Amino acid sequence: MSGDSTSPAPNETAGIVYAATAYSLWGFFPLYWHALASVPPFQISMHRMFWCALFGIVICAATRRFGSIRLAMRNRKILGALTVSSILISINWTLYIFAVADHHLVEASLGYYINPLISIALGVLLLGEKLSRLRLAAIVLASLAVAVKAYGLGHFPWIALGLAFSFGLYGYVRKLTPVAAFDGLTIEVIILFPVTAGALLFWGVQGTGAFTPAHPFTDFLLVFAGPVTALPLTLFAAGARRVSMSTLGFLQYLSPSITLTLAVVFLGETFTPSDMATFGCIWLALILVALDGRGRRAPA
Repeated sequence: MSGDSTSPAPNETAGIVYAATAYSLWGFFPLYWHALASVPPFQISMHRMFWCALFGIVICAATRRFGSIRLAMRNRKILGALTVSSILISINWTLYIFAVADHHLVEASLGYYINPLISIALGVLLLGEKLSRLRLAAIVLASLAVAVKAYGLGHFPWIALGLAFSFGLYGYVRKLTPVAAFDGLTIEVIILFPVTAGALLFWGVQGTGAFTPAHPFTDFLLVFAGPVTALPLTLFAAGARRVSMSTLGFLQYLSPSITLTLAVVFLGETFTPSDMATFGCIWLALILVALDGRGRRAPA
């Protein structure tokens, strides 16, 4: 019996599993950072980058990838770009962990819903991409959502926009940097290694560090933050090579959707009428983007 012609190819099926797993892990990350609630957010971020660097070095040694990493680091243009991206991703990670610690996960999930619209705007402003009417309407709706959120909060929604812009700019820089995903991440955290190692050493000498023999479970979680950070990125890279951009774009909404559910159902955050209006604008904007993308793929 012949197979269904509409079924995805085995390679694409594997890619969907990889990418969906990566986005799902990112969506559940707040539970991990919530378990480290006793540790200051900035220290968690420093530990995350420090142990991610060591984990990356171990994996690169095991897979003999140091040659490609050395080659990339000798290229001044690539090294400069990865220095910029390392700063952007460190800002994003720190801000996200702060959002978990300060009970602003609903706003954080809003940031990652806004992120694709920020990417569209960056494409227009920095890459000269054309902006269709539907995408222009989507950006207007996103701007309205930010205004509604600001009104409901009584202050500027800097967490949502900080996450959206830092990750959007990170994606833009990495898009233009010819380096493999895991190699790029390893170089980024190696660049930050003197800062992270210096900060952890300083806190240890001062006696204010969270990494102490008195709290072995906390120590384990801090060390394991390295592979926990690297694993979904590796799965994402494997998935991205096997699926279309449209499929990848659909799957990316798994992460903020899971985060939003966790925030409201399990972590006790409120979902106000203002949040409903804000997310309504964002979801409508994303529907317009999806319709625009479908229209572009339709045969003439």
